[in-house]
Amino acid sequence: MHKAEWRISLHGGHSGEFCEHAEGSLREILEAACEAGYHVFGVAEHMPRVDPKFLYPQEIEWGWTPQTLEQTFERYAQTVRQLAEEFADRLTVLRGFEIEVVPQDRYVALVQHYRQQYQFDYIVGSVHYLHDASIDGYSEQSFLEMMEQVGGMEEVAVQYYHKVAEMAQAVRPEVIGHLDLVRLKATRLGFPEQVSTPRVRRAVETALEAVRAVDARVEVNTSGLRKGLDQPYPADWIVQMGARMGVKFCIGDDSHRPAQVGFGLDAAREHLLRNGVAEVHYLARENGQIVPASARLDTGEATHRP
Repeated sequence: MHKAEWRISLHGGHSGEFCEHAEGSLREILEAACEAGYHVFGVAEHMPRVDPKFLYPQEIEWGWTPQTLEQTFERYAQTVRQLAEEFADRLTVLRGFEIEVVPQDRYVALVQHYRQQYQFDYIVGSVHYLHDASIDGYSEQSFLEMMEQVGGMEEVAVQYYHKVAEMAQAVRPEVIGHLDLVRLKATRLGFPEQVSTPRVRRAVETALEAVRAVDARVEVNTSGLRKGLDQPYPADWIVQMGARMGVKFCIGDDSHRPAQVGFGLDAAREHLLRNGVAEVHYLARENGQIVPASARLDTGEATHRP
């Protein structure tokens, strides 16, 4: 398969080797990326959640501890480095990790520590928690209690986007993961309209301004389609707003098993083109260095490749 320049993913590659809620080995994930015709594939495993209160139910059942997650992450860092070298003649594999915004008082220092310790190529900045409640689902009750405490889903969305802006400024990630993740929760609870009100739109604009200021890329994340949404993350109106503001976009499949690698890639391209984005911005490896690159979505040609 021809590896068109725009066929990239900067978020995904989660594997059962290193992630409790994923399946398959990292090698199998990378083989699938080659089969999917990827030009660049970023692997961004979750960073450890160092406080026991953020362990997932399955991890607790298995007897895992934060130390288990730390050890697993160290193995991941070593394995992805080895596999990136092994696959180099077939696929540009970027070595990254996806951040958590917990513990609130320490996550920025932890992100900086992991990046420096393991010399990762890049970071995916994702907000998975608000007031210590999981947004994408490991404790429905804690989310509902948090939503009641802050005053409803609209307020959750406003605070969520403020958290995205805060995270972007503090961590300066290369990629912003599933920007409107809060839309999934609102849709499942039956009031999706509450995450696109005028107040929320102003909060989104603030978040996009912060993203632009640190020169990060907003990913079009196709896992939203897998989870039942009618559009990838982020929604049409957010892509349109970002395009008007000059925000950079990329693509991520957020794969958690080999069968998900490459899912929705063409839909992501169409989503961007439909909403006024004709170019994706990604990262490439040139002479051992990570450099910015971009490619046209309408022609598939590279527009800038140092």
